[in-house]
Amino acid sequence: MASHSDEADASSTERTIAVTCRPHDTEFPNGIDTTFPLMTTDTNRGGFTDEYTVETRDGFKRKRSIVGEKVQEDLLVTWYIDDPENPQNWSKGYRFIHTAIVASLVVCVAFGSSCVTGDLEGPANEFNVSMEVSILQTSLMVCGFGLGPLLWSPLSELYGRRPIYATAFGVYAIFNIPCALAKNIGTILAFRFLCGIFASVPLTLAGGSISDIFAASERGNAIAWFAAAPYGGPVIGALVSGFIGMGAGWRWIYWVNLIFSGVMWIAVSVLPETYAPVLLARRAAKLRKEHNNPAYVTEQERYRNSFAQTVQITMVRPFTMLFSEPILVLMSLYIALIYGLLYAFFFAYPVVFGELYGFNDGQIGLTFIGILVGTGFALIVTPILEKRYNSLGRPPTPEDRLVGMMFAAPFVPISLFIFAWTSYPWVHWIGPTMSGVPFGFGMVLIYYTANNYLIDTFITYCASALAAKTVVRSGLGAAFPLFITQMYHRLGFQWASTLLAFISLAMVPIPFAFYRWGAAIRARSKTAS
Repeated sequence: MASHSDEADASSTERTIAVTCRPHDTEFPNGIDTTFPLMTTDTNRGGFTDEYTVETRDGFKRKRSIVGEKVQEDLLVTWYIDDPENPQNWSKGYRFIHTAIVASLVVCVAFGSSCVTGDLEGPANEFNVSMEVSILQTSLMVCGFGLGPLLWSPLSELYGRRPIYATAFGVYAIFNIPCALAKNIGTILAFRFLCGIFASVPLTLAGGSISDIFAASERGNAIAWFAAAPYGGPVIGALVSGFIGMGAGWRWIYWVNLIFSGVMWIAVSVLPETYAPVLLARRAAKLRKEHNNPAYVTEQERYRNSFAQTVQITMVRPFTMLFSEPILVLMSLYIALIYGLLYAFFFAYPVVFGELYGFNDGQIGLTFIGILVGTGFALIVTPILEKRYNSLGRPPTPEDRLVGMMFAAPFVPISLFIFAWTSYPWVHWIGPTMSGVPFGFGMVLIYYTANNYLIDTFITYCASALAAKTVVRSGLGAAFPLFITQMYHRLGFQWASTLLAFISLAMVPIPFAFYRWGAAIRARSKTAS
């Protein structure tokens, strides 16, 4: 059996740079697991030093490995100091343009998931199906959001972010065409599910793309915009699609979605690659050819799992963690509830504002402006939370991330209580509309904080933790639309919203409990930091 001992070249000038998040966690033969390619010389972890987190004077680090009775020396290719090809050394303006595009991809797919709510009656009437079947246009796409990441994560590790973005998003754009031209409801539902699988690629990779180009100290504000995208996008979809459905019919909703996704596909296709392991692997291949020396390699090339092994880890570990980690379970349920409530509003608002106030589909879409306003307020608060986190005066713990969630958690049940007890015909419509402001505010801050907390808590297995969260979140997002209309009709407008308010109120203690006992729970965990 081969044994490994690594020895870095001490004479090489080095500079540690930001830790970046790989889209998938990889197990190495020497027992080192590095979802985040951490730089460490901890001998308990095999003396592992990862070239993705250092810049060196010469552009490589010497490593010697004893394999059997032979000594093998590799030249691990690294970034040069201030390397212009390192995405974290690009200009700040260019990096924010890159961030804006990948965040817009998330907005685009979230828009696509909810835009069909602008005219659900059109397909139902044309194909003579129930409204429950027509609602599946939303639910099946959201189901696809939960399954797609299990494929895109390992593929992006092998081939980089750019080709996966371009290929998957291009297919998503094209699959809107059969929906727009469909002759039966089955065609629409089948392609909506496929749209969800291919459209999930930015939900899987956008956070990693942002981590590729920003140091940890700069990343918070960029991640905040990304965190708002999956929640702001559906709201925009519901807001504008009502007018499209009224003016041009339900098929034009799909044509507009095709145009939007086509434009974003062009934008993402011209973006450069940002994933450090792939960029350095290209450099290593070039050096091997130029110097005719096979010693130029990257760490990933030294210890690489097969695609089958990678897929197995991707698909099995998230569910193993989901059933064994209380932090992951409760945080995933909390995020899923918030996500489900957002999609519940897409069907509760038409019931309340359509039946109570006589609004048409276009006017119902405008009532979602309150949620967008709340989202905007959340984006104002997130830099304040980041500043507080970065100025603690001591090494921060994952629990320090929970301050934002503790502050935001009460806003969700408050918004639902307001929506419940202002839904009377004698109360002006501005009452239930304003309930969207605290909901949008709390929703974004909770999601933003929870994502950071999960990453910090499961830093070695962050990809698996986030994949598990995505599956749970998508499951509830797909389920809520299927019963909300019936629930509001049977319980009444007030008590249906009150029930949801009490459920969200029961979730409020979660961040407070983990703030108090999270460190003790992590200490007993096999996968938490």
